[in-house]
Parts: sequence; structure tokens; C-alpha cells
Amino acid sequence: MNVLNFVSAFFSDGSHWHGYDGIPTRLLEHLQYSLEALALAALIGLPVGLVTGHYGKGGNTLALIATAARALPTFGLLVLIVMIAGFGMLPVMIPLVVLAVPPILVTTYEAVRSVDPSPVDAARGIGMAEPRILLQVELPVALPVILGGLRSAAIQIVSTATIAAYVGLGGLGRYIVDGLYQHDYEKVVGGATLVAGLALTTLGAFWAVGRLAVSPGVRRGAPA
Repeated sequence: MNVLNFVSAFFSDGSHWHGYDGIPTRLLEHLQYSLEALALAALIGLPVGLVTGHYGKGGNTLALIATAARALPTFGLLVLIVMIAGFGMLPVMIPLVVLAVPPILVTTYEAVRSVDPSPVDAARGIGMAEPRILLQVELPVALPVILGGLRSAAIQIVSTATIAAYVGLGGLGRYIVDGLYQHDYEKVVGGATLVAGLALTTLGAFWAVGRLAVSPGVRRGAPA
């Protein structure tokens, strides 16, 4: 039986669309974990990246922190936190946030640092306060690149939130973990397909947000 047959059998099985183990329920759980982790990562990464990028200080430190965070094994960190804090949402959120903060932090810093200094100097020349310069001059220009960092973090979170199933929680990872345990490869392939589809949907959602939030002039000059 090939992969396409597994996929077809999984999605055509009516029992996978109802109840606590149905696709809608597991998808909503996965989205909840992913959105919570992305929100926490953004609350950490965006302010630090914006402020350090605006003042041009701490770039080497941020790069070092980001490199160290990326080197941490997500599953290993999950196991360590479970041993320290027990089961629950905390052991899931911490590895996901640690995974997502570096791309947000570094991309935001680089986005603000790459803004053309001419309008920034002009804003200072007319007496604009530093917070206003950051939010009204630098941020609109840096927004496309910042959204790129958020997009990268979101896709990584969506793809990795399957770890929630390893600590007894739900989400799409439930199909993969349970399927492997039960030797039900139809369920494993179906779960993996759902995760991949959600990652692609996330990519499309950020493309749509970029079209709506970024002005056409800035968008034309932004890198792909």
C-alpha cells in the first residue's frame, strides 16, 4: 500500500471526522498550541529586536543567543522540562517558544538596522521622539522583513507542535504518536499530511497578511 492510498484511506474514514479524536478537534488543538507559542515568542522577540535594532546595540549578543537557542534539541528540552516540572502545557510551550524566538529576534533586529538612515535622520531633525521614530518611520519600512521572521517562526512551530502528543496532550501529533504505537501507518501518514497542509496554510496566511499590512511601495522594494 503506497502513501497516496494511506492518505486516501485516512481521510475517507468517517470515524476520523467525529469525536474527541476527530480531525476538527485535533486541528483546533494544534492551532491553539501553535498560536499560543507564536504569541509568546513574538512578545519576547519583537520588542527586543525592535529596540536593539533601533539603537544599533547588542547585535553580536543577539546572534550568540539565537545560535545557542537554535542548537538546543527541541525533543530533548521537552524531556528535560517534563522531568523538572511534570506533564502539562509548560513542557510544550517552552521548547516551542525557544524554537521560535531566534528567527523573530534576529530578523527584527536586521530589519530595523537595514532601514535607510536618511528618513530617520530627518525625523530626528524635526524633533521626533525616539519611540515615534521607531514606530512611525522604521517599523513600516521594516515590516515586510519582520513578517518574514514571524512566518518562519510560525511554520517551525506548526511543524514541531506535534511534540505535545508525547506528553499526553492533543493536536495533530496525536495521530502520529498513536499510529506508530498501534502500527497504524494510515493514521501516521494522515497525521503527517495534516501537519504539512497546516504549514502550507500558514505560509499562505502570512502572504495574505503581508499583502494587507504592507504598503505597495514598501512591498515592491522588499526582498522576497
